[in-house]
Amino acid sequence: MSRSERRSLITQEIEQDSAMAPRKRGGRGISFIFCCFRNNDHPEITYRLRNDSNFALQTMEPSLPMPPGEELDVMFSELVDELDLTDKHREAMFALPAEKKWQIYCSKKKEQEENKGATSWPEFYIDQLNSMAARKSLLALEKEEEEERSKTIESLKTALRTKPMRFVTRFIDLDGLSCILNFLKTMDYETSESRIHTSLIGCIKALMNNSQGRAHVLAHSESINVIAQSLSTENIKTKVAVLEILGAVCLVPGGHKKVLQAMLHYQKYASERTRFQTLINDLDKSTGRYRDEVSLKTAIMSFINAVLSQGAGVESLDFRLHLRYEFLMLGIQPVIDKLREHENSTLDRHLDFFEMLRNEDELEFAKRFELVHIDTKSATQMFELTRKRLTHSEAYPHFMSILHHCLQMPYKRSGNTVQYWLLLDRIIQQIVIQNDKGQDPDSTPLENFNIKNVVRMLVNENEVKQWKEQAEKMRKEHNELQQKLEKKERECDAKTQEKEEMMQTLNKMKEKLEKETTEHKQVKQQVADLTAQLHELSRRAVCASIPGGPSPGAPGGPFPSSSPGSLPPPPPPPLPGGMLPPPPPPLPPGGPPPPPGPPPLGGIMPPPGAPLGLALKKKNIPQPTNALKSFNWSKLPENKLEGTVWTEIDDTKVFKILDLEDLERTFSAYQRQQKEADAIDDTLSSKLKVKELSVIDGRRAQNCNILLSRLKLSNDEIKRAILTMDEQEDLPKDMLEQLLKFIPEKGDIDLLEEHKHELDRMAKADRFLFEMSRINHYQQRLQSLYFKKKFAERVAEVKPKVEAIRSGSEEVFRSGALKQLLEVVLAFGNYMNKGQRGNAYGFKISSLNKIADTKSSIDKNITLLHYLITIVENKYPKVLNLNEELRDIPQAAKVNMTELDKEINTLRSGLKAVEMELEYQKSQPTQPGDKFVSVVSQFITVASFSFSDVEDLLAEAKDLFTKAVKHFGEEAGKIQPDEFFGIFDQFLQAVSEAKQENENMRKKKEEEERRARMETQLKEQRERERKMRKTKENSEESGEFDDLVSALRSGEVFDKDLSKLKRNRKRITNQMTDSSRERPVTKLNF
Repeated sequence: MSRSERRSLITQEIEQDSAMAPRKRGGRGISFIFCCFRNNDHPEITYRLRNDSNFALQTMEPSLPMPPGEELDVMFSELVDELDLTDKHREAMFALPAEKKWQIYCSKKKEQEENKGATSWPEFYIDQLNSMAARKSLLALEKEEEEERSKTIESLKTALRTKPMRFVTRFIDLDGLSCILNFLKTMDYETSESRIHTSLIGCIKALMNNSQGRAHVLAHSESINVIAQSLSTENIKTKVAVLEILGAVCLVPGGHKKVLQAMLHYQKYASERTRFQTLINDLDKSTGRYRDEVSLKTAIMSFINAVLSQGAGVESLDFRLHLRYEFLMLGIQPVIDKLREHENSTLDRHLDFFEMLRNEDELEFAKRFELVHIDTKSATQMFELTRKRLTHSEAYPHFMSILHHCLQMPYKRSGNTVQYWLLLDRIIQQIVIQNDKGQDPDSTPLENFNIKNVVRMLVNENEVKQWKEQAEKMRKEHNELQQKLEKKERECDAKTQEKEEMMQTLNKMKEKLEKETTEHKQVKQQVADLTAQLHELSRRAVCASIPGGPSPGAPGGPFPSSSPGSLPPPPPPPLPGGMLPPPPPPLPPGGPPPPPGPPPLGGIMPPPGAPLGLALKKKNIPQPTNALKSFNWSKLPENKLEGTVWTEIDDTKVFKILDLEDLERTFSAYQRQQKEADAIDDTLSSKLKVKELSVIDGRRAQNCNILLSRLKLSNDEIKRAILTMDEQEDLPKDMLEQLLKFIPEKGDIDLLEEHKHELDRMAKADRFLFEMSRINHYQQRLQSLYFKKKFAERVAEVKPKVEAIRSGSEEVFRSGALKQLLEVVLAFGNYMNKGQRGNAYGFKISSLNKIADTKSSIDKNITLLHYLITIVENKYPKVLNLNEELRDIPQAAKVNMTELDKEINTLRSGLKAVEMELEYQKSQPTQPGDKFVSVVSQFITVASFSFSDVEDLLAEAKDLFTKAVKHFGEEAGKIQPDEFFGIFDQFLQAVSEAKQENENMRKKKEEEERRARMETQLKEQRERERKMRKTKENSEESGEFDDLVSALRSGEVFDKDLSKLKRNRKRITNQMTDSSRERPVTKLNF
């Protein structure tokens, strides 16, 4: 039995008079499970396909012994889960006696064994769908191949209905729905008009026939849209199937809006004016194949009724009127009158429901205006009703304003002016149908347009403006506080990092001190022992050189003089505290005179009595009235003028010829800026000249101004930060690097000193350079500060490189997997090579990357490396841990030893420069606020130890690297770490790629074998599948979604509403008789 038959068609034939009768349903009746618990006798269970069917399956007698109760309950629970029953029916199934449970379970297992084959796998159908979608056109297909396609899709539809629940679950997990939708989107015209199109829609319908599949279809982002696209076909069966699905989705919670969105999507897809235009056109067709076609017109009316009465239309009269007006504007009413000619009871039932619901809604709407009917075709009547309703209300002026501006709306018969009216129409629609939560039940109005929010903004416009101003003010305050907080966080982070580094350094220094103390004690003891031995040897030597003399150690005896061959006396012991011995005494009188002092600055000392320079008279040079731009020349010293051309030149004559005023005006040091002032009595504006002193190069000044604007600190704040070594973290590292480019040069300082009395007039860049030049050793301070800030970062960059070399050397030296792999490769090479190339005891490691160059003679895609990996996986599984044992090799391969040594030397020289500046600053008097000595002293202590630690690590890494290189037979001086480790890194990458390629080839081979096996089983089962399909097509009963479609097709879903409308029909008719109508009331067929 199939899953849907077991789920909804299992009945219990109760052999008792009090048995409950099955519930009757219209159309294709459905049988459910009924249990009787009034007597102790267990009911007999049979399987019946229909209420009116006499065909029944015989009761299956289980051939296996029944398991214990708990085990049976678990097995039976799995069976019930596959049936996808409702809670009520699940309870009935679990209430069955154990014998009946075991009987049902055995029959299911037997059925699964019978249906086991290639077509029981969802993968088969998904592969077939993808293959069909790839070959889009049917023109190139033979008729037999087209029939084969249709049979395959029909088989999928049957499988989705009849296979166990896990088949549907697996089909969903493999994204089978997307495969169907992709096929629907890419099919050509011939395919869309064939049975394949109808069968694909049937597959989606079958998938929606259980709760899990239905939820998956509704959750898919474009499933309903793609289904709606199928309305463009001329195949009537396909159109009917699509409309039935869309109509049933309207009845499912959350499905109504999806259907409206799908119809809007179809409008754009088919390039139509409105979204329901295709439906009304098909409803109105009455020629050719559509002359007597009732099923399509019934499906269209069923869909229209579902759209109007479901979703938001269940509660909202305005929404029903809104949607129905779309159909009325398309001319549905005359079409309905024409459809009465078919005299089909099912069609008339849908027409009656449409008209009755319309009459009921129009009557209810008219009650709002205390009328019986409103002629919605009359613009005059609708305007008068609106005017009367708004007269003497606060909204009336706005109503008049709307009318006034409507008169002003642009109008042209050709152009885009209709879009203005469309925009106004959609805004009003959204005002009407949008609910209080800002949710739109329809998708046609404007998106992201919340009426309630707009109204609230209009009411509180002033308040909103105030709040915006306050929010802007608070935002600025927040930004300021955020900046301060970030600054404090940077300070805290810097202090915390310094503290952590200090603690680490102190701990290391403590360990090193303890170690050195122990070593010092040992050395001291050794020195004492050696001194004692030396005294003993000296004593023995003296005794041996003076026979008969007193013993060297006797009291009062003379101290023995040392013989030429004896050892010298030991040196005096060092003074306590490690002090040096006193200096030698001064020379006696009459000694040589002290050396002469250094020659005076300037070179050779002039002879005695000669003048220090040439007798040059002072020049009479005119002085400018204002400061001028500087001429950066190199002045020749006066003591080098003799014998040169300069002694023959007199520039004072030139001053009489030059226009000095023009020269001063052209090269003035003041930058002139013009300011416009308002003229008095309508005269022309005058320009005032403001002078600003600038003596440095213009481009340099401009770049300096840019830097100062980015720094956002005053000169005093910058000066304080430099003196305090930036304790408050005001100067980021990048700004310090830029400041180093603007060190005041000697020429700049000389020029600025000449104009220091004009400090207030100096340009911003000039004043900055002047004030920075007042700081003692400004350049050295700035360089020291920059080095201090970058030191930790540079050490952090160097340490991983050193550690990579050290760890990489240890890994290749100790790796057992690498050793085993080299052993296998050596065996391969000796086996494959002959003559002088063979019989090797080792090979250069660079040969590892040549393994992949040897191709297989069977398959050119397979190399010796692929084969090696296969052998290793099977014979030497431990070698597979090679990547784990050599995990640091990729990092070590990136290290260049030359660059690393250069970085170490940069740190060493920088640290030495800071130490020299520290010594200089210690010798200078301390200025107020100057913290250079205290801060840098502490930094030097920590940095020196950190640097020595790096040097020790580097020395250790170099030793290990040399040891590793020699371990593999390479010459240590001729190979660098990046080259050595790069060989292993390249080999590891090649191994990983080859492993993946092996895996891909293995999967490809398995997939080909699986496909061949599936094709073989499919051919074997084709005949039996055809027989089973015929049987199931005759006996198949629908599931939940099919019940919904059937009830919608027959109109049963509207029975309740239709009965209600019938009761009100008489009252409606009497009221209509007394009032004018826009159209005569259509005679309803009951």
